Amino acid sequence: MIIFTMGCPDPLKKLLYALPAPAFWLGVWQLCAFWVDRRVEGRGNELLLPYPASVLRALADLAATGEFWGTVLASLGRIALGLGVGICLGALFAVLTCACPWANRLLSPAIRVVRAAPVASFILLVLLWTGRNRVPAVIAALMVIPVVWDSLSRGIQAVDRRLLELGQVYRFSWSKIVNLIYLPSLRPYILSALTTAAGLAWKSGVAAEVLCLPQPSLGGQIYYTKYYLEIPQLFAWTAATVALSMVLERLLRGGLAKWGRGWAA
Repeated sequence: MIIFTMGCPDPLKKLLYALPAPAFWLGVWQLCAFWVDRRVEGRGNELLLPYPASVLRALADLAATGEFWGTVLASLGRIALGLGVGICLGALFAVLTCACPWANRLLSPAIRVVRAAPVASFILLVLLWTGRNRVPAVIAALMVIPVVWDSLSRGIQAVDRRLLELGQVYRFSWSKIVNLIYLPSLRPYILSALTTAAGLAWKSGVAAEVLCLPQPSLGGQIYYTKYYLEIPQLFAWTAATVALSMVLERLLRGGLAKWGRGWAA
C-alpha cells in the first residue's frame, strides 16, 4: 500500500487507505449472499440477504424520490430538536449539581436512573404520555442529558482552582471567567460529550420511530419494509440511516474542532 501511494496527491492517498476495509466487508457480504442464494431455494436472497448490488439499486431508486428526502429531513428535525434540548438541560444540570450540593442530591439519582433504564421502556412510557410524533425528540433528549451532564460535571470539577483564584484577584466578571477559564478548560469534555450525544440521540431517536411510527420517519420506513418483507428496501433504508449518522457525526466533529480552536486562540 505504501508503494502504491507514493507520489499520489493527499486526497488520493486518503482514498486508497480508506478503501480496503469497506471493500473487504462488501466482499464478505457478497460471498454470504451468494451462499444464501445457493442454499435457499426460491426468494432466498430477497427474503434473507440480498446482494449488495440489489441494495444499491434500491437505495438509488429511493434517493431519486422527493419522499425519501422528506423522510430524512423529518427524522433529522425531530432528532436535532431532542439533541438540542438534551444538551441544554444536561449543561444546566451539570452547573447546578456542581454549584449546589442539594441540587446534586436531588438531580444525580434521577439522571442515573435515566442512564441505566432500557431505552425501549422509556419509549413506551413516553408514548403513553404524548403524541407519537413527539416521542423521538423526547427520547433523544432523555438519552443525551446523562451523557452531557456526566462529562461536563467532571470537566467543571477538573478546572484549575488556581486559575479561578487568579480571576478573583484580578476581579474578572463572571462572563470573563467563563470565556477565559471555564470554556478553554472544558473544551475536551464538551467535544467528547457532544459527539457521543449526537450518535446516541440519532440511534435512540430512530429506535423510537421504529416503535412509534411517526409519519414520515426513517424508523417507520424501516418497520414497514420489514413488515412487508421488502428486504432490499429494508437494507437500503438502514444503509441510509447509518450513512447519515456517520456524515452528521463527521460534520459535527469538524465544526466543534474549529469552534474549540477559537477558544484556545
